[in-house]
Amino acid sequence: MRVPLSWLREYVDLPATETGRDVQAKLVAAGLEVETVEQLGAGLKGPLVVGKVLTIEELEGFKKPIRFCTVDVGTANGTGEPQEIVCGARNFSVGDKVVVVLPGAVLPGDFAIAARKTYGKTSHGMICSGDELGMGSGSGWGEGGIIVLPPEHEAGTDAIALLELVDEVLDIAVTPDRGYCLSLRGVARETAIAYGLALRDPALLDVPAPNSYGHAVRIADPRGCDRFTARTVTGLDPEAHSPIWLRRRLQKAGMRPISLAVDITNYVMLELGQPLHAYDRSRLEGAIGVRRAQAGEKITTLDGVQRVLDAQDLVITDDRGPIGLAGVMGGADTEIADTATHPETGELQGTTDVVIEAAHFDPISIARTARRHKLASEASKRFERGVDPQAAAAAAQRTVDLLVLLAGGSAGAGVTEIVAPSAPGTITMPADHPDRVAGVEYGREIVVRRLQQIGCDVHGQDELVVTVPSWRPDLGAPNDLAEEVIRLEGYENLPSTLPTPPSGRGLTERQRLHRRVGRALAGAGFVEALNYPFLGDAALDALGLPADDDRRRTVTLVNPLSDEEPALRTTLLPGLLTALRRNDGRGSHDLALFETGLVFRHTGHETVPARLPVDRRPTDEEVAALDAALPRQPRHAAVVLAGAREQAGWWGKGRPADWADAVEAARTVAREAGAELTVRSGQYEPWHPGRCAALFAAVDGEETLLGHAGELHPRVVKALGLPERTCAMEIDLDLLERAGTGVSRAPRISTYPVATQDVALVVTSEVPAAEVERALREGAGELLESLRLFDVFTGEQIGEGHKSLAYALRFRATDRTLTVDEATAARDAAVSLAAERTGAVLRGA
Repeated sequence: MRVPLSWLREYVDLPATETGRDVQAKLVAAGLEVETVEQLGAGLKGPLVVGKVLTIEELEGFKKPIRFCTVDVGTANGTGEPQEIVCGARNFSVGDKVVVVLPGAVLPGDFAIAARKTYGKTSHGMICSGDELGMGSGSGWGEGGIIVLPPEHEAGTDAIALLELVDEVLDIAVTPDRGYCLSLRGVARETAIAYGLALRDPALLDVPAPNSYGHAVRIADPRGCDRFTARTVTGLDPEAHSPIWLRRRLQKAGMRPISLAVDITNYVMLELGQPLHAYDRSRLEGAIGVRRAQAGEKITTLDGVQRVLDAQDLVITDDRGPIGLAGVMGGADTEIADTATHPETGELQGTTDVVIEAAHFDPISIARTARRHKLASEASKRFERGVDPQAAAAAAQRTVDLLVLLAGGSAGAGVTEIVAPSAPGTITMPADHPDRVAGVEYGREIVVRRLQQIGCDVHGQDELVVTVPSWRPDLGAPNDLAEEVIRLEGYENLPSTLPTPPSGRGLTERQRLHRRVGRALAGAGFVEALNYPFLGDAALDALGLPADDDRRRTVTLVNPLSDEEPALRTTLLPGLLTALRRNDGRGSHDLALFETGLVFRHTGHETVPARLPVDRRPTDEEVAALDAALPRQPRHAAVVLAGAREQAGWWGKGRPADWADAVEAARTVAREAGAELTVRSGQYEPWHPGRCAALFAAVDGEETLLGHAGELHPRVVKALGLPERTCAMEIDLDLLERAGTGVSRAPRISTYPVATQDVALVVTSEVPAAEVERALREGAGELLESLRLFDVFTGEQIGEGHKSLAYALRFRATDRTLTVDEATAARDAAVSLAAERTGAVLRGA
């Protein structure tokens, strides 16, 4: 919400010395996010005046049209003589009033103006466009750039004051619970409270009582629309244009002037926070209605797009059908017509009679409709945050008054107002509740005064009965009221105390493992990439997951940040692969990324959570009930790799990342948990079926699948736009912790020499190397210090369907030097057990 300081001063008598920065500090202290204060006209220096174009001479012989003009600027040039100016714009004529900057002036951007010779003439100044004055494009005073002013302004008038070029604009990021601050009325109320000043409420207007001869309105869905006000204005002047002050206020607030009727509805929306819509009465057929759409109905909205409606959409109708998406955008069929000249009669045509709509719609319906049609508008932004229903009649009256004043219209005597019965919201709260929440003694007097300042009616002594104002739908519980008292008294006044942690406590074992895994992967050359924990069906489809895959049973958010990613992640891979694709697209082709974090698995047994109190510690039963409402949240670790794993250089050739690097990453993680992984061939989406490793470990005495690693399927690589042969690994850290031995202990260092024995075993191609390795380790006994597979060979010498696995075995004793016989015996025992379990044959035997 952009709030011009000059406009804000109309409702609050701020001290003349207060700047935008001062107001920003006050509003930030009151809890509003004032992001910036824009200084309009910074560096602007006159003379900048209104000029009347006297003559225009077309200069020829140049690549583009150039005009030599004489302009009457009154006495602003000191002589009263016409000012000679060269200009290339063509959207003005002789007799038009324009904005002229004279030599000696400085425009925004430190652009100094001086007389200079150009195109064979001397130009004494410049005829200005909106962009040159810092007003932006779409100024509403003629197309082509140059500002063409209304004819009533005298030549020589100061244009800086006329166009309100010097001002300060507060840019406020309004949070969803502060919808009332999407209006000058709401921001002025907060400003008045912050400064302790009176508020001139622009909604306090004399509104005529409803009667039976206004424009007919039918409400078929009172829950979707609980209030509808309709007013009529006739006899509008088609030639009437928005005055300069109105256009400038809209521009400063970030809106583009369009036409008088539309500008007035936008102005009142910014002023009071009530979205309005103006219908061309001649294009309405019958009564205005509000109902739910019929599935498949179509409407062309004001942006020219034909939209297919959903049965949950709330629509405005007449006898023909839908004429607008309620609270979102009007339809093209009843749009205010642009002023035009009749081609035959020459008469000026345009909208002369309008019907003003000021209604209150259900916030949830409007929010869902806007998201469904991907059509966020200024109206929907306000309705979905909550609009003051009591302001509808005042907003309609304000619109009527401005149309009568500025367009020469006549207010119709009919006033239509349909209101669904409702009671004001009341909250019962102990008077000391804010004290107990904040830990500060405010006292009843301060609590009552602060609640009254925000518009509440307060009754009672020790037990307060608070009636919340209609513009604050976010106040629904005692804690909401306590928050208002605390923020207005100042968050900076809350005592700051650090809790004293009990001795002997620190990180849990789960947290320690999480940190060790991160350090180990970083040490192995991986870079941590943190991603949002959200995904959508498109990501799961791209991974090629089958319809019955457990990872498709997602937990959906009620209010997602994006409709394309409405669910919590069940795997870490989509976020990591997106990060890999983004970095690859930006020129980083050798990538190794990792992430550790929670995934969310739907169990089907979740319960509805209860709201916990804040004035005491929840009981163990309440905490357990809250835990039962949550999905299962195991902690995973995942890596993705692409490009070179080892760089080429003078030292030799490089090596691309492959499936073995993904498996080694899993082993790196397992070592931090003190667990031993068993690697087997597997098939699991999204991995390549022939290059996928299933990772197992013993959990509570049973061999359990912990994750997978390998090369991604080519279809997945293509669907996600990844580099060829991209590899990935994902493993369950919680299961890995249960499979481990806890904190890794440093090995005992022996001072005795090592005995190395190499052995090459021939096995069938189907036998996994991991099975052979497991048998060798078990058979070698306690003397075995390490075992490494250093060669895999296939060929005619081995025989078809067989492979040779060469291992290096290192033996060492802690208390003596091993003899050759002892090392050989241990090796033979290892080979014997491998032969028994896997059918291995000693190569060359």
